[in-house]
Amino acid sequence: MQAVILAAGKSTRTYPLTLTKPKPLLKILNKTILEHLLDELLECNVEEAILIVGYKKEMIIEKFGKNYKGMKLTYVEQKEQLGTMHALYLVKDLIKDRFMVLYGDDLLHHEDLKEGLKYENSMLVLKTKTPERFGIAITNEEGLLQDIIEKPKEFVGDLASVGGFVFEKKFLNYELVKEEGQEEYFLPTTLRNYCKNVNVKVLTIKRYWLPTGYPWDLINASEVLIEDLQEEINGEIENGATIKGALKVGEGTLIKSGVYIEGPVIIGNNCTIGPNCYIRKGTVIGNNCKIGNAVEIKNSIIMDNTNVGHLSYIGDTIIGKGSNMGAGTITANLRHEKDNVLSMVKDELIDTGRRKLGAIMADNVKTGIHTSIYPGRKLWPGVRTRPGEIIQKDLK
Repeated sequence: MQAVILAAGKSTRTYPLTLTKPKPLLKILNKTILEHLLDELLECNVEEAILIVGYKKEMIIEKFGKNYKGMKLTYVEQKEQLGTMHALYLVKDLIKDRFMVLYGDDLLHHEDLKEGLKYENSMLVLKTKTPERFGIAITNEEGLLQDIIEKPKEFVGDLASVGGFVFEKKFLNYELVKEEGQEEYFLPTTLRNYCKNVNVKVLTIKRYWLPTGYPWDLINASEVLIEDLQEEINGEIENGATIKGALKVGEGTLIKSGVYIEGPVIIGNNCTIGPNCYIRKGTVIGNNCKIGNAVEIKNSIIMDNTNVGHLSYIGDTIIGKGSNMGAGTITANLRHEKDNVLSMVKDELIDTGRRKLGAIMADNVKTGIHTSIYPGRKLWPGVRTRPGEIIQKDLK
């Protein structure tokens, strides 16, 4: 069995996190999105994953090489971003038989993927309350695909396509076509023609679909996946530290006296935590991090080589690799009105769908002491703030 992972996009909606790395290398639970995908494919006995790469492809190739836990990895470059179906056509000569297709920024569980493999052709869907945001699968009484309606303005159904396809090789023999008004060749357009001649089984997922279209989706995904955390302590915990709930601690990490941890929480290798910190549910701390005295961290993602100075509060926040939070840095994560937090994406104010969301900080951000950051604000790579600065707008 072969699988194709579409991972060439620039992912501008996830700026500023993807300014310094491709989206498949962003981490959830201290593991890259691509590692999550490949691990699920291994559970499906996939022998070869063909990665369609483009944006910052060298970083992906350097990290993964030609083999992942015994699975062969093959790379194909999509030099022009001409759509998902165009990307698939680039691997036409490499496909031997029936194959899987996954989007490189959506997480699916292997149990759902295995269900798809029971059929010659299949696609996974999820019932949605907002069909106007998705491609909606139209099925007959036997659950076979009849059509796909992209972002329908009127209600036609509620089965949203989530990726996770299985196709016979002949799918790639269909002509590349564009919908009227489209500039790219999209997979659903070809699939619409394919299902007129071939039975494509539509399957509703039973586990999860975790898209990462926006930066805060990393937190959404982390909240789901961390609930299955199994306790694993490989570091040192001093007397006087209190641990409640599941905790995973990497080698070389020291948790000092007075630290209070409410799991599930993950802490990587070679970290120093405390003394007297409060690490709350959902927090994931990367490798080589230092969390200072009397710091509180709640439901946040702290990436590798980051320091959080004493007396800081980090809530529902993402902090990029190599960053330094000056003492007393505060991330506000709740609006006074208690409405959903809004955030700017490509000059448009987006409802994040989250009532609580702090800051989104890219790699190598440095905050001055007593910096305060409004909810949903973003700090671009390498940004510096002055002592006492109040961040009301995104900083680039």
